[in-house]
Amino acid sequence: MESVLSFVKSFVKAKKIVIDSFVCRIHHKASVILLLACSILVTAKQYVGDPIDCIGISKNDIPTELLDTYCWIHSTFSVQKGWNKKVGVEVPYPGVDKYTEGDKRIHHTYYQWVCFMLMIQAGFFYIPHWFWKCMEGSRVKNLMLGLDNPILSEDAKNENKKLLVKYFQDNRKNHVLYFTAFIVSEISNFVNVIVQIFLVDKFLQGEFSNYGHKVLQFRDWDWTANYNPMLKVFPRMTKCTFNTYGSSGDIQRYDTLCVLPINIINEKIYVILWFWFLTVAVLTGLSLVYRFCTFFIARLRYKSIILLNRLVDPDDLGLVIENYGIGDLFLLHLLSKNIDEVNFSELIKDLSTEFTENEGRKFL
Repeated sequence: MESVLSFVKSFVKAKKIVIDSFVCRIHHKASVILLLACSILVTAKQYVGDPIDCIGISKNDIPTELLDTYCWIHSTFSVQKGWNKKVGVEVPYPGVDKYTEGDKRIHHTYYQWVCFMLMIQAGFFYIPHWFWKCMEGSRVKNLMLGLDNPILSEDAKNENKKLLVKYFQDNRKNHVLYFTAFIVSEISNFVNVIVQIFLVDKFLQGEFSNYGHKVLQFRDWDWTANYNPMLKVFPRMTKCTFNTYGSSGDIQRYDTLCVLPINIINEKIYVILWFWFLTVAVLTGLSLVYRFCTFFIARLRYKSIILLNRLVDPDDLGLVIENYGIGDLFLLHLLSKNIDEVNFSELIKDLSTEFTENEGRKFL
């Protein structure tokens, strides 16, 4: 548990070097923190608290602890016909009804796996960022050359700018793979969140895809209501069948009622996750549309840099955008997030000047 908390703490801690977009950070930072925090919360209740309490018809014959352990391991169930009956008159609780052979039962086993599922999901949300970090190879960090410091000495600043200008000249239009790797990571983010929605829907027996929508539509929050979308997915009271030998050696069957306090937490977690996944999916989709638009529209590439640094000379930036490749401009865009504004505007001016001078020499 301590190692997990340390891992979460490392995510919360702000990092000085930015190598991706805000939407990407929602995936590998905010989503991972949310999922790990939910996993820790469920784990604390599930393995430290009391996740299930069962009572039997013959309480003296079967120890309560035995019933709790058995029903937790072998799952509990609701009877489908019990969802349409009046609580307090026909059934004691929604889904809790007398079971006879042939009645449809809905088994609830997923609550045992919620903490593990959340942790696995957190890992999947981090994978695209891990891929991008490997492909990025600390390039932005190495190219900053101390230019993030606004009080760098003039000699050191000029020398470092000269090195950076030479790097971009020598590697002009050679950052296509670099840019492509980032696009792949962004697409992976979008695919991942969509796949996560379908996986959770499968995990919750098809109830997750419209879970949040049903919760929003539900108005009667009295606990005696016949239908409650959260109670149906995460029932707080269920049934469990326990078979044992009687005094004469015959098989005796006990129907027990089980209270699941853990589901009070689970139902809230998955409401939050429904809205979170939906929001993240929409934001990621819009981010991808914007990314592909910048690929085809030079004006958007210009705006993406000028909005981050208004000190940049528009003419110099226009010349750089016109003569450098999309991968080069993407790298410059990342540098603009990390380098001091004055130093970055001077870098753009130097790139423009050096390019103009080099082109002029070709015609001499």
